[in-house]
Amino acid sequence: MWELFKHNLHRNIISYLFIICYLSLHAKIIPQNNPHLNESIQLINEFIASENFSKKSGNKSELQLIDSIYSYALTVNNHNISETLLSLTFGVLPFQKMPIQISSFAFDIPLPSVNDSLFEKKLLNLPRHFLFDSPKNSHGDQDKLAHFFGNAFLSYNIRFFNLSKFMGIFVELFEESFKVHGGLDRRDLLINQFGELFGDILNDHPDTKPSDIIKLYSISYIRYIN
Repeated sequence: MWELFKHNLHRNIISYLFIICYLSLHAKIIPQNNPHLNESIQLINEFIASENFSKKSGNKSELQLIDSIYSYALTVNNHNISETLLSLTFGVLPFQKMPIQISSFAFDIPLPSVNDSLFEKKLLNLPRHFLFDSPKNSHGDQDKLAHFFGNAFLSYNIRFFNLSKFMGIFVELFEESFKVHGGLDRRDLLINQFGELFGDILNDHPDTKPSDIIKLYSISYIRYIN
């Protein structure tokens, strides 16, 4: 009983610390009233939701579609890579709020997003089967894009400390403790690493495309699980 108590206490402390870190970062680094960030998120959603993008999906692979989203976001952000990665992190999210449950207490953390109608149209066109082992359902791996670009943003901006890996693992522990999206996921951790690699490479090779990194996933996944 004591060991179980200590285990649960440890998990909850980790989760509380994450909430504190999240709220601090959310307030200081990615404020909701940032007009440029909000505009970028809006434009990215409009681009993905557009009929033109939908037509592209008929003759392009999903990796090519991800590259086109990234290329458009670069244009929107005047080729500022840091702002591009940040706006994409929120622009490709397949949800508008983060549902949290602690025992019987539940609440939502709002995330930067767009109106419901545009959001739903974006979801219809958002790439979802771009990994060889993507779930064969309507959602697939839509959530992996935010993992990828979010870790790329951290890695691109903070090279002297491996914050992206730390936050990636921390998010997984947070999700496990607070029952968000099922907890620890090897595939999430792996795509986090690819996002981290993408951000790091962009510092020296700014012309690198997301597909250049994501297409290596299948090779690394086989090594990872073995």
